[in-house]
Amino acid sequence: MKRYVIITVGKTHSGKSTFAKLLNKQLTNSIVIDQDNHAEFINQYYSNLQPKSGPNILKHAVSKLVVAYAVEHTNDHLIICNTNRNKIRRQHLIQWYRNNELIPVIVHFDIPDDVLLKRVQTSTRKTNIFRFASNFEEVLARQCEDAKDDDIQEPNENEADYFFRITHEMDTDLVIHKIQEIVSSQFEN
Repeated sequence: MKRYVIITVGKTHSGKSTFAKLLNKQLTNSIVIDQDNHAEFINQYYSNLQPKSGPNILKHAVSKLVVAYAVEHTNDHLIICNTNRNKIRRQHLIQWYRNNELIPVIVHFDIPDDVLLKRVQTSTRKTNIFRFASNFEEVLARQCEDAKDDDIQEPNENEADYFFRITHEMDTDLVIHKIQEIVSSQFEN
């Protein structure tokens, strides 16, 4: 059986988690791996182990372990729910998935910043996933500033076997349907 890894890419409040949960309900034998869950767990139980600056290497290590376990011990399709905005890191991840015989699918959440700003200003999501920010507005501001970095690049159709772009929440159902078709087509051949 072919296995797929659906990789979500986008800024905060672009709809990645909502999409992952909806896809998980529709896609048989799938699991959502969401780094926000790992961040919340670490902050609650191991906050003193958190790096004081720089990337959250502890969160990334936990996520890497969960993904590796899912790849080795399940036959599930993976739905990876995090930002993945750094092109070099994203390419390394995609190559790792390919080396482990998963077929990569990228879903890029390309939602305008003004829409995201409205969403974060009215957000009721818990902020216990943060190390340095106090609210999602700060996270969005940092992500918008980071977009000027050469390493932060939007994904494109050449990076994965399948590529979808969501520019409006109304695109979500169509993309979920197309991914279901891709996965179910393996049983028709």
